[in-house]
Amino acid sequence: LTMIECNTTNQQTIGKETSLKGVGLHTGKEVTITFKPAPEDYGYKFIRIDLEGSPVIEADANYVTNTERGTNLEKMGVKIQTSEHVLAALVGMEVDNCMIELNASEPPIMDGSSKFFVEAIEEAGIVKQEAQREEYVVKEVITFADEETGSEITVIPSDSYQITTMVDFGTKVLGTQNASLQRISDFKDEISNARTFSFLHEIETLLDHGLIKGGDLNNAIVYVDKELSPETMEKLRGAFGKDEISVKPNGILDNLTLHHANEAARHKLLDVIGDLALVGTRIRGKVIANKPGHSVNTQFAKKLSKLIKIEKRNRVPQFDISKEPVKDVNAIMAMLPHRPPFLLVDKILELTDTGVVGLKNVTMNEPFFVGHFPGAPVMPGVLIVEAMAQTGGILALSTVPDPENYLTFFMKINNVKFKRQVNPGDTLIFNLELISPIRRGIVHMKGD
Repeated sequence: LTMIECNTTNQQTIGKETSLKGVGLHTGKEVTITFKPAPEDYGYKFIRIDLEGSPVIEADANYVTNTERGTNLEKMGVKIQTSEHVLAALVGMEVDNCMIELNASEPPIMDGSSKFFVEAIEEAGIVKQEAQREEYVVKEVITFADEETGSEITVIPSDSYQITTMVDFGTKVLGTQNASLQRISDFKDEISNARTFSFLHEIETLLDHGLIKGGDLNNAIVYVDKELSPETMEKLRGAFGKDEISVKPNGILDNLTLHHANEAARHKLLDVIGDLALVGTRIRGKVIANKPGHSVNTQFAKKLSKLIKIEKRNRVPQFDISKEPVKDVNAIMAMLPHRPPFLLVDKILELTDTGVVGLKNVTMNEPFFVGHFPGAPVMPGVLIVEAMAQTGGILALSTVPDPENYLTFFMKINNVKFKRQVNPGDTLIFNLELISPIRRGIVHMKGD
């Protein structure tokens, strides 16, 4: 049973271009982010318009380089820092295809949540596209654990994409918190405004190293997990640009008010959604994240991405074997000049203007088994390729009114790989598609 499915939901992009300006968390520089509509099957791609040639970095887990302070991507030396809040907004608003233009290495931090990105996407409008959305349907439990940190992410079968996060920071001020999202359509109201947070000891280190350049700590929820020394208080007053700073009864600095009692857990859930966007395929399953963080999130994304790639590579075309074939062996012989024992296609299951699916039942009676390893019969690879070419020949000849007057010949073949042996009793299915329109009788196809 295949785990990659096209569901009945159409892909979506945004209706028009929309931009936001703000300050980058790491660089402290003003940055503009522009969301642009994108074609079907485009996915999410960052475009660095401040660099020569406007290099493109796909939102792909395999480009994650470090996760120290956010999820950072790098492709051929070009970087995107803290991608997660932008990607979470796109997933949460159910946008499948979007160009994300940046004139710096990172999006603006805004208020440390996805709220402003969600509002920009809403303002641009969401447009349905023709192609259907592809989903990875989780059929069995998949887990990734980091033994060092005790972090663990699991995905289990579910009818929809759901996320639960459980966080435990082991401090008095912020102990155990949970957050759940049952429906992705609730992202805007329940998750999008959950802001990033830090502990006082982390802020002290960052201030000491001059790493908080935005100077805008007013967006940060700071949990006070240690005694506030006069020196630290002085530094914080400067960083916040305030005369007085105190600690609220719930243990956070008084620069802002929490949107939710469990805002920290909700923000961790937001991060999980953003980081798992790097899988590149929608997930139909329930994600349970225990002590999530960018490192474990993105390692889990890499694991899922790899599983999906293998699944896609091994995917067999879905067809109803009990249905009448489009062409049986007699109809095939009316088109192709080949005859047994060199006719290597039994049925044509599907035939369109741009693709063809053929079937060959491999039996012990095949004449080539007599001499090709009689003790361990294996179908010769060249004959597998020939069978595929004959299937492609059906598509080529279906474009002319008198196929019986034509012959099809091989011109070249590239990138052939055999994944496993073909033995008696196997069924071969050939799935071929045109790479480019047929011109001057030349048919350029790819197949598996």
